[in-house]
Amino acid sequence: MKLYRANLIFTPTKDAFRILPHGYIAVREDGIIDQVYESLPQELQSLPVTDYGDRLMIPGFCDLHVHAPQYRNMGIAMDLELLPWLTTYTFPEEAKFADVNYADHIYRRFVHELWMQGSMRSAVFGTIHPEGTRRLADLFVQAGLGSRIGLVAMDRNAPDNLRNTPQQAVQDTLALQQHLSQHGNDDLVQTIVTPRFIPSCTPQMLTALGQLAKEQNLAVQSHLSENRSEIEWVRELEPESSCYGDAYYRYGLFGQQPTLMAHCCYTEGEELQMMKDHHVYVVHCPTSNCNIASGMAPIRTFLDAGIPVGLGSDVAGGHNFSILRIIQYAIQVSKLVYAQTHGELQFLSLSEAFWLATKSGGSFFGKVGSFEPGYELDALVIDDGYLNYDHYTLEQRLERYIYLGDDRDIRWRFCRGTKLVEPVM
Repeated sequence: MKLYRANLIFTPTKDAFRILPHGYIAVREDGIIDQVYESLPQELQSLPVTDYGDRLMIPGFCDLHVHAPQYRNMGIAMDLELLPWLTTYTFPEEAKFADVNYADHIYRRFVHELWMQGSMRSAVFGTIHPEGTRRLADLFVQAGLGSRIGLVAMDRNAPDNLRNTPQQAVQDTLALQQHLSQHGNDDLVQTIVTPRFIPSCTPQMLTALGQLAKEQNLAVQSHLSENRSEIEWVRELEPESSCYGDAYYRYGLFGQQPTLMAHCCYTEGEELQMMKDHHVYVVHCPTSNCNIASGMAPIRTFLDAGIPVGLGSDVAGGHNFSILRIIQYAIQVSKLVYAQTHGELQFLSLSEAFWLATKSGGSFFGKVGSFEPGYELDALVIDDGYLNYDHYTLEQRLERYIYLGDDRDIRWRFCRGTKLVEPVM
């Protein structure tokens, strides 16, 4: 048993923080939390304690939607909407990942950035290129970070050098799955079925991916109702589908397996009900939605409906990997929705937004994102002393860290109980 002492802050529910001043976490050898304590019980007092003093200890962050090959485009091309942004900037950059040396160069920096920002778990889009995507997965294994890595599938409405056939997409995903199974990493890094979105995948591709997800019991990730032009395009391409979500569902890609759908800015009515019925995750990407003028996702509506919600940086539509910034944007965008709906949709509280970034998003990976017994220890130790926290409560210190802090305040990082060292760039 390992014991850690710090100011513990986590969210067992979205409605309030649980705070243990100078509390203790007892962690088993397999990285699973045994118990948290306000004071150490007699039977554990003989064990050594790693004492982090007056620092904060919080669950690690979860980034449920991020594009690894777009790292180099981060912070540029913010003057376009989604579809021209893809064709003008994103596709040309992703084509470069046919060169495995280029992929290695960029992916090392990408994985280091996630480590630096405290994103202990992530759901990641690669490209269509099998060698580069395997290299990405290897870097995650080496770093000790949890992830779901997607080899992207596209066979229409994309440049010829970024298309794969249904057979290739299935074979390459199976090969990636087999490659990861040889690492013996206890499923910390896994593959995930990744149709880019409906406009880039023919019915044949979608059918093949749905069958693959079912046969191999694999999760699914894609994009949903991000942009009005995109939604109209889907209606033209899939006229037999009643809504964008149904276009995925008809092929076995909408909740038949664990499913992440990013954005959902215009999800309502039947699509909303389908997400609830099939436990499809909404991945809220507020920085991206603002940058490429997509819209404002009604997160309160999803929460009230009982739909699972997590947060995503969506680099490079999003301009920052920091989940701290995503928490801020999520709250701020929810306040704009609150104003726009004349108070009908209440804005997010701090505890709700923090819960989205930790326990709610972490639930996609299992028992992740909280300090409750039975959860895997994903944790960040935060040194916020420079913020001059005298006379502030621990909750106020966390709020100041979320709004004023950055990666330099993270002193130590844990994923599944292992203290992580800095990955080599």
